[in-house]
Amino acid sequence: MNGAAPRRATAVGVTLNANLSPRAGDFSQDAGRGVNLRVKTGGGKPRQALYAVIDVVMVCAGAATVYWLRFGIPHVADGLWEDSRLQPRMLLLHGYGGFLVLYAALIVLACITQDLYRTPRELNSVTETLAVAKAVGLATILLVLFIFTSGNKEISRLVVICSGLVNGATLAGWRYAKRRYVSGRLSRGIGTRRTLIVGAGRVGRELAACFTQNHELGYQVCGFLDPRPNGDSRVLGTVADLRRVALAQFVDEVFVTAPADRDTVRTVFVESCSLRLSMHVVPDLYDGLGHHAPIRTIGGFPAMMIYHQPIPAFGLAVKRLVDVVISAVGIIFTAPILAAAAIWIYLDSPGPVFYPAIRVGKKGRRFRCYKLRTMVVGADAKKARLRKKNERKGPFFKMTNDPRVTRSGRWLRKYSIDEIPQLINVFRGDMSLVGPRPHPEDDVELYKFEDLRRLEVRPGITGLWQVTARSDPSFQTNMDLDLDYIENWSLGLDLRILLKTLPELVRASGS
Repeated sequence: MNGAAPRRATAVGVTLNANLSPRAGDFSQDAGRGVNLRVKTGGGKPRQALYAVIDVVMVCAGAATVYWLRFGIPHVADGLWEDSRLQPRMLLLHGYGGFLVLYAALIVLACITQDLYRTPRELNSVTETLAVAKAVGLATILLVLFIFTSGNKEISRLVVICSGLVNGATLAGWRYAKRRYVSGRLSRGIGTRRTLIVGAGRVGRELAACFTQNHELGYQVCGFLDPRPNGDSRVLGTVADLRRVALAQFVDEVFVTAPADRDTVRTVFVESCSLRLSMHVVPDLYDGLGHHAPIRTIGGFPAMMIYHQPIPAFGLAVKRLVDVVISAVGIIFTAPILAAAAIWIYLDSPGPVFYPAIRVGKKGRRFRCYKLRTMVVGADAKKARLRKKNERKGPFFKMTNDPRVTRSGRWLRKYSIDEIPQLINVFRGDMSLVGPRPHPEDDVELYKFEDLRRLEVRPGITGLWQVTARSDPSFQTNMDLDLDYIENWSLGLDLRILLKTLPELVRASGS
């Protein structure tokens, strides 16, 4: 009864309960629609502490069993009875005991990180077992690393690994047994929460079907309250009948489902407080879009996440590490080539050796993209006049015989040597080795709205377009390949593009 004041079990109340109680199975007709509710069954701090104690006992028992199987019980007994061997045996046990305490602590901490002491009831056994395996595996690896760094050679690595396997099985085993025990009790109606649903619409019916089919959630649906009774025997009245129905049905919790106006929610809240009932509000699921959406608070406001695109944090970290290492090595090894090219540029035409062009990068951020100068000074000012001779279809500009390109510049472009200084941009984080090519500001201003998606990632020195359709004049082809790269990115794709870039450099396909 969730701490509610005792209700008088009068004959009237019992009669109402018998008459209003829906028939068994009436709430299963909306099955298969699925309402995802996160129902925590942590049982408070005492129960969580009990679960942690059980884990520690299991870990100690498993480790002791593995130790005895490895060294034998007589090995320990001899150390206790023979004075001449007592000290070395006790030292051996003392060494294992210290690491066992550390191991138990690591497992408890790892289980906390996997939320194994606050398990939602809808979590299935397979998922929970995998979480246990992750926790035990992490703790075992950390213990092995600690033993290795400590320089202790008396601890058997075989004992540690076997203990990890045993602990994984025992910790998952007792949780599975507990789950089956609780599930069996709930299926018999023991420990369930009698529930009243306000709103007999689609969301309310789906919620009732979910509770009926998933008895492990621990809810027993008594019926509905709806402002528009439609003759359904499951509808026990309107919101105005909440007190009468709640007392008659011995309700423990009330769920208010959409659509529900403010006055309805306020009325149910006041009555729930008066009757000391737990009250929940199920938001509008937007035609099923929010069925499996988690709800969290942001600045104290509840928010339902309808869609989330996870960020491959590990993959991006590896990509960045590869960028830093390769760009640093590349800058060092290409220094002689850059020096020779710089001398040639200086002798070929007046002006600076490097050309720091402004380009548009990730999220529209402007940055200086470093290249060797391959055009005459003031080439940017002449670009607008040459636009009508553009050989590309779309925003970006390209000419085969661009009059602004110098003699040295044509050769440097052919072998893509002019782009070597962009390794500096990669090292600084403005660019990546692989990604969409950075476009000038005036080209980006001609983008269509959907073209801006290519700015979601760091631009690259090479990309999917460069190794598959470099000679294709269509801007749309370039854009489609860039978006395909963004949507299907992986470290393997980056590696394949880098490997395909090398033959393109050898063929001197630049322009």
